Amino acid sequence: MPLFLVVAASTIVGIAGVDLVLPAVPLLPERLGSDTARAQLVLAAYSLGTALGLLAFGELGTRIDQVRLLTSSLVLFALVSAIATTVSQLDSLVAWRFIQGAFGAAPAVFAPGIVRSIFGDEHAPKAMGWLGSAGSLAPALAPIAGLYLLGLGDWRLSFWVLAGAGLACAVASHVLLRPFSGKRSFAKGSYMSLARKPLFLRYWISQSLSLASILIFVFGAPAVFVEQGFGMEAFLALQLVGVATFIAGSLLSSGIAERIGAPKLLWLGTGLLAATFGLIFLSAVTGYGSIEVILPLFALNGLGFGLRAPIGFHRAIVAADGDDSRAAALVVLLVLMAAALGTAVLAPLLALGLAPLAGFAASVSCAALAALLIVRSHER
Repeated sequence: MPLFLVVAASTIVGIAGVDLVLPAVPLLPERLGSDTARAQLVLAAYSLGTALGLLAFGELGTRIDQVRLLTSSLVLFALVSAIATTVSQLDSLVAWRFIQGAFGAAPAVFAPGIVRSIFGDEHAPKAMGWLGSAGSLAPALAPIAGLYLLGLGDWRLSFWVLAGAGLACAVASHVLLRPFSGKRSFAKGSYMSLARKPLFLRYWISQSLSLASILIFVFGAPAVFVEQGFGMEAFLALQLVGVATFIAGSLLSSGIAERIGAPKLLWLGTGLLAATFGLIFLSAVTGYGSIEVILPLFALNGLGFGLRAPIGFHRAIVAADGDDSRAAALVVLLVLMAAALGTAVLAPLLALGLAPLAGFAASVSCAALAALLIVRSHER
C-alpha cells in the first residue's frame, strides 16, 4: 500500500497543478499588473506544457529508468513551483507555468507502468481503479483547498504547497520505489508505429474519448447552469455526484470484469456513458432538462465511466506490447486534445442551453463506443 500511495500522490500533484491554482487566477491581473484575458494563460500554459511533457516523457521512458525519471521530474516540478513565487510580472508566471506543466506530466506517463510492475497484470486493473479514484478527487477538492489557501495568504501560497508536495513525493519515490528501478518500456518503435497497432488503437480511442466526453460536459456545465438559473451550487452537486459514482464504479470494476469478462464490461460501461448523455440531451430538447433530472443521469454516467475506466486503461497499456510510457502518454494526450477541441467548438453554442452541450458529449461518447468495434477478435 505505501508503494501505491507514492504513485497516487505523485499523480495527484500533477493534476492539482491546475485546480489548486484555479481560485487565484481572477486575482492575478491586480497583483501582477495585467488583464483577465492574459491571466487565463496561466491555465492554458500549464495545459500546453503538460501536452509537451507527455510526449517527451513518453519517449524518454523507453530509454531511461522510469522511477529515476519520475523522481527527477518531481524534484524539478517542486523547484519550478518555488521559482514561480518570485515573479513580479504575469508574463513571467505564464512562462514558468509552461515549464511546471511539462514536469507535472511525468507521473501520468509512468504511473501505469509502475503500477503494473508492483501489482502484476492480474491485479493491475484493480489498482488502476484505486488510482483513478484518487485522481478523480483532485479536480473536485483541489479548488476548495486553493480557495482556503487564498484566504490564508496570497496566490503564492498555492505554489508553495505544490513545491512542498512535489518534493515530498520525490523523496518518497526515491526511497520506496527503488526496488522497481530499471523499469522502462524497452520499445524500439515510435508514437506512429504504436498508433498503427489496431488493438492499441481500439483501447486508446475508446478510453480517451470516454473521458473526454465527460470533461467536455463538465467544462461547459458552469456556463450553462448559470444561464439556465440552476446556479453554481447545482454544478458543485453535479461534480460531487459524478466523482462519487465514478469512485464506486472503479472500485467495482475489477470484480465485475471477473464475472462477465472485460470486453462485456467495456461495452456496458461505455454504453451507459453514451446512453446517459443521450438521455440528458433528450430531456433538454423536450423541455424536461431540470437539475432533478440531470443529477441522477449524471450519477449513472459517472458509474459507467468508473466501470470501464480501469479495465480500459489497463488494456491500452497491455496492447502496447511493452511500450508502456508511450501508450500512457498517447492516452492522456488524446484526452487533453479532444477535451480542448470540444470545449472550443462548443463555446459559442453554450448560450443556447443544455441541448448542444449534452448532444456533443453524447456524440463523443458514441464515438468511444464505436471504437470498440475495432479488432474485436483475440479477446476474452
